Amino acid sequence: MEGFLKLKIPCWQRRFITRALALIPALIGVQMMGTGEVGKLLVASQVVLSLQLPFALYPLIRMTGDRALMGEFANTLLTKVVAWTLFAVITAANLWLVVQAAGLVG
Repeated sequence: MEGFLKLKIPCWQRRFITRALALIPALIGVQMMGTGEVGKLLVASQVVLSLQLPFALYPLIRMTGDRALMGEFANTLLTKVVAWTLFAVITAANLWLVVQAAGLVG
């Protein structure tokens, strides 16, 4: 990000900021739920990450499969088929999780 944003941040400050951004929400969660509920907090964080995964995969698969953008490094047909199949499976699993969580299925 340093080159992209053209910011010069000392290494120790960058590490401190990224660690703080990760730890502060976790500490707040532990304070709110208690130390006995850390397992539930971990599961909740993994559920959130799984729901975000399709939104990261879709542009990645689209861009790496675009020969105009990637040139000779574009994905082959086999790689595209495997990637889109995994995308469909992950998305379907997430939709099923949302349906179950919403109580729409017995």
